[in-house]
This record gives sequence, structure tokens and C-alpha cells, in this order.
Amino acid sequence: MSLTALIAALALQAAQDSSIEGIWRSPGGNSIIKIASCGNAPCGTVVWATDKAKKDSAKGAAQLIGTPLLTSLQQRDDGSWLGKLFIPDKNMRVTAKIQRLGPNQLKVSGCAAGKALCRAATWTAFTAALPSDTSAAAPQ
Repeated sequence: MSLTALIAALALQAAQDSSIEGIWRSPGGNSIIKIASCGNAPCGTVVWATDKAKKDSAKGAAQLIGTPLLTSLQQRDDGSWLGKLFIPDKNMRVTAKIQRLGPNQLKVSGCAAGKALCRAATWTAFTAALPSDTSAAAPQ
């Protein structure tokens, strides 16, 4: 294999390793978010939520299911992603940074007021069928 082909193969592997597309469970299991292509960039949309999450989000989202939480996502050279994160229960949009921690985890960080107010959470891959019971958290 030539050096050029090896570099191209390594770049392809790095791009695949940093993909954030998939179905993700939020911490606590109160919502499940699907990250998929939305035109030219991926976005993250709520596909399932507990009754409590729906009630808590009523301030910012009349209907939580179908609400885009992650938008304007662009991949950076280091493999992380930057975009916007909508926090429905606070009815606010903040700058988002997403990093792949491994095959089954994403670190989702959101910052408001520059970098003065930042929080991070780890989302885990969700491979089961969407739960029919919305009164309790989604299983891990």
C-alpha cells in the first residue's frame, strides 16, 4: 500500500470513528435523540421522551417529540462537532460541542454566556426498540 493510500485509509477511519449519527439515550433516560443527516449537516431530534420530560419541556416546546435539540452541526478538524443545542425546559439555545468518547458514548457540552455557564452530559448509544411506557426512564 502506498503512503498516499495509507493516509487516505487512516483519514477515512478517523472520520468514521468521529461520526455522531445514531440513536442516543440522554443521562437518566428521560429522552432518546436520533442524530441523522438533515440536509447538509447532521441534527439531533427527540424521538422518545418520558411524560415528565414532556411536561418539563412545555415552556420551550409545545411538543417535545420531533423537536430538534442539536442543529447547525459542523465537524471540526479534531473530530469534534460544534453547533447549537436547544434546552427545552429552559427555552434557550446554547453553543454545543459534541465529542465521541467511544463506540457507545457521546459527550455533549453546552455553553451559554460565552464560556461562563457550561454543562456537559454523556449520552449512550440506544439500540433497543423505543419503549412503549413513557412513565419511566428508558432502559440502558
